[in-house]
Amino acid sequence: VQLQASGGGLVQPGGSLRLSCAASGSVLSISTMGWYRQAPGKKRELVATIIRSGTTTYADSVKGRFTISVDNAKKTAYLQMNSLKPEDTAVYYCNAGVFESIRGSWGNYWGQGTLVTVSS
Repeated sequence: VQLQASGGGLVQPGGSLRLSCAASGSVLSISTMGWYRQAPGKKRELVATIIRSGTTTYADSVKGRFTISVDNAKKTAYLQMNSLKPEDTAVYYCNAGVFESIRGSWGNYWGQGTLVTVSS
């Protein structure tokens, strides 16, 4: 199973970006997908998650600005980030709980990070 994250970049404060995370490989089912971020010198923190039912959770710092969604057919999660602030600058990682068809078991997978820089 591979998770491919994309969409990071440089944006001015107040701007928007959309991150994507595509799952591929022997994916039979996905229970949850989420985004985490790690700023320089800080621990990795939860940004947003979405479970199969569509229930979402957000860090308080991003509520009202970020929206997580998933396209189940494409096995892809998105993170729409609006009203970006300099403190949103971090490497963003996607995460998924996946039932892998070859091993016949659930596993927790991480994608490579994508850098988001919010600066004027």
